[in-house]
Amino acid sequence: MQADWKKSLKEKLDQHHAWPDLYTFKFIVPAAKENEVIDLFPNHSHTKRPSKHGKYVSVTVQMMMPSSDAVVEIYQSASKIEGIVAL
Repeated sequence: MQADWKKSLKEKLDQHHAWPDLYTFKFIVPAAKENEVIDLFPNHSHTKRPSKHGKYVSVTVQMMMPSSDAVVEIYQSASKIEGIVAL
């Protein structure tokens, strides 16, 4: 199943982007896991916004990505973080 997911995402990315391109990553994560998401993007600025009650944090990062494969790699790394939701 994971291979199909990666292939589908890569195809969609390639249809909508001409690489290299600026790509926006947005994740919602439990507040305790916020730094794990930020660590996926060393040396890149990010914006974060806590949920109303502070239980979750939205983290947004824009960065120049060389290819759809590089984007998929980030999502694969992020998927290992417990409770993460990718938007």
